[in-house]
Amino acid sequence: MIFSSALFLFAYLPAVFLGYFLIPKKYAILFLFVLNLVFYGWGEPVYLALMLISIAVNYAAALMIESFSRKKAILAVSLAINLAFIAYFKYAGFFVSTAASIPFLGIKADFAAPPLPIGISFYTFQAMAYIIDVYRGSIRAERRFLKFGTFISLFPQLVAGPIVLYREIAGQLDRPGAGLRDAEKGLKLFICGLSKKLLLANPAGAAWEKFGAAPGGNGVAGAWAGLILYAFHIYFDFGGYSEMAVGLGYMLGFTFPKNFDYPYISSSITEFWRRWHMTLSGWFRDYVYIPLGGSRRGALRNTFNLAAVWLLTGLWHGASWNFVVWGIYYLVILIAERAFILRAFDRIKLPAALRKAYAFGLVVIGWGLFAITDLGKSVTYIAEMFGRTLTGGLAFTPQALRFTAAFIPTLAVCALAATPLPKNAWNAATKNGARLRGAEAAGALVLLLLCIASVTAGGYNPFIYFRF
Repeated sequence: MIFSSALFLFAYLPAVFLGYFLIPKKYAILFLFVLNLVFYGWGEPVYLALMLISIAVNYAAALMIESFSRKKAILAVSLAINLAFIAYFKYAGFFVSTAASIPFLGIKADFAAPPLPIGISFYTFQAMAYIIDVYRGSIRAERRFLKFGTFISLFPQLVAGPIVLYREIAGQLDRPGAGLRDAEKGLKLFICGLSKKLLLANPAGAAWEKFGAAPGGNGVAGAWAGLILYAFHIYFDFGGYSEMAVGLGYMLGFTFPKNFDYPYISSSITEFWRRWHMTLSGWFRDYVYIPLGGSRRGALRNTFNLAAVWLLTGLWHGASWNFVVWGIYYLVILIAERAFILRAFDRIKLPAALRKAYAFGLVVIGWGLFAITDLGKSVTYIAEMFGRTLTGGLAFTPQALRFTAAFIPTLAVCALAATPLPKNAWNAATKNGARLRGAEAAGALVLLLLCIASVTAGGYNPFIYFRF
């Protein structure tokens, strides 16, 4: 287990920044590397060994690709080792249980799946991108083990992204350290992300648990409200972590890529996936979709390439059939949008508000396949959203409506925070107002105090994407 929220905020971070800014610059990378390993190995030291093996394998593979003629073979072996780590720790149990469900194979489902190392998908994808880029010749292999190890283990984005490419921060690893402006910007981003997690994601998640616990018993309004709350929960949870990571990066002198861009204001599913978890979408585009041929080899091959990407995207999120179905769900919608939906919207001049409602509605339905791992319960829940109740009773009951109405304030606050309206209003107000600009620091302090109160009251607050 990674640090509890309180231990991370009140002990680990102060130690990191105090040491980082006090030690001589020539020791900064060594200091970071050691602190990264402390962070990752705190609760599960055995998986620290796995990470060190991953670092050593990919470090050596890149050097061998540059030094020997059998470059493709070395690349293939190194990718196979990386994928083997993920396959064993993340998917072995899924594969065995699936095979055991096929009667004629005669396989017993008695395999004890190992605990999933936190963040293994994120740091393994970064490592694979690195060796592929070395193979392509777009970057040089890093000869300093300490520098490469620090890149793989960098604690701000280690366990839940964003996925960072080596070429994006290699130069920054040579010149560690942040200026006052970057540190100030990073601190504000960190507080903003922490606030999204603790003050928005956690209440929305607690509300979703009440609706998700009774699929088929919420009524139409409750079923929709519950999944909309989950949509806000996962967005502010994962988006909040990404923003915290970017903020911590600035405070340490690193610029990490943006991972979210207000995805719920999208006008299509195609646009949604350009705004949601952008570093993962970019990874699959650059290292799977384009190498397979992208859209350059005709409609049939393009469909195959998209299917490969979305099957992998679904499986990346979890070793369960509901994630596979979730990936297929988006594959079908994206193919349909390319084929006719978006052209139809343009032809009939569908208003922007209806386009956004269309996209958000489909995303919310998709979260029903994502949030509930039991496909039967997932289908039951989604069916209720369209009027089919578990008991065959009324889709709208006074009791269900009263229960749903209690969460309207949470829904309203989250809906507003998921748009750029608060940020735009604040920027407009502070553009020419020195006093309001000064109030920004006071606002950040208030948010930080609220977060501290939430942490001390609630204890450990795990992030959803830690399990991926």
